[in-house]
Amino acid sequence: MVFYAIQWEKLNRYLVELYGNINVSFEFFPPYNYEMETFFWKAINSLGKLNPVFVSVTYGANTGTRDRTYNIIQDIKHRTGLIAAPHLTCIDATQQQLKNIAQKYWNSGIRHIIALRGDRDRSVNYKHSTMMHAVDLVTLLKKIGDFDISVAAYPEVHPEAKNARDDLINLKRKIDAGASRAITQFFFDIENYLRFRDLCVSIGINVKIIPGILPIFNFQQLRRFSNMTQVKIPNWIVSMFEGLSNSDIDTCKMIGVAIAIDMVKVLFKEGVRDFHFYTLNRSDLTYTICHVLGIRPKL
Repeated sequence: MVFYAIQWEKLNRYLVELYGNINVSFEFFPPYNYEMETFFWKAINSLGKLNPVFVSVTYGANTGTRDRTYNIIQDIKHRTGLIAAPHLTCIDATQQQLKNIAQKYWNSGIRHIIALRGDRDRSVNYKHSTMMHAVDLVTLLKKIGDFDISVAAYPEVHPEAKNARDDLINLKRKIDAGASRAITQFFFDIENYLRFRDLCVSIGINVKIIPGILPIFNFQQLRRFSNMTQVKIPNWIVSMFEGLSNSDIDTCKMIGVAIAIDMVKVLFKEGVRDFHFYTLNRSDLTYTICHVLGIRPKL
């Protein structure tokens, strides 16, 4: 009993240290209809009260939604005062188009951009000699203005990378070109993230490698995401959702919240202080996770 009392006391001291002492940012995607727009703004207004470092809005390459992203970013900025960061992809635009877009953002007061290459469209025949990459986009943005630029990182290696070393060198190029931080693809294997972070330091990457946290509320959806991104779902997570159907929504949510909270606790203990949440335009899970971790509205 004495042993457990000591361990509990250590845990309490650790939780007090963590409580509220982390920085968070949230990612959203542009709504496509009136119903989704209502849901979107509910999430923005709820999570915006938690004083995030920034909120980002995605743009899928080859989807034709860039204007929607731009409009949503402007609305967030003017309606909430939050720092709003648009995703910008370069695989589906010319250099001149990107210069025009970047200048438009700069002129409207947007200073933070998530710079990405973008996913390949299998129906498009890209010419390697002319196709831009994220490092090219970072370089282009820095010529337009002193943007605060975030780029993507892949603890489990980008699906198109030749190997882990090549992927790591590519990340260093993006940082050397002027990126301020890297935000990871979502993951669940913390050891993988920690090894990746150490490798980044070993080759001279000296910016924050912010872990991307995906709260789970639908396990079948997670499997689809995992197949697309080649992110591994550990067996212990699979076993936690075994026997549950899509109708067991509340149980799935509670499990998802518990997993995310435990991940943040372990990462905090390893020195991580910044976390990026992939909200999928839902506020309930992320808000609950932040509340438990001490991230709450300022009174």
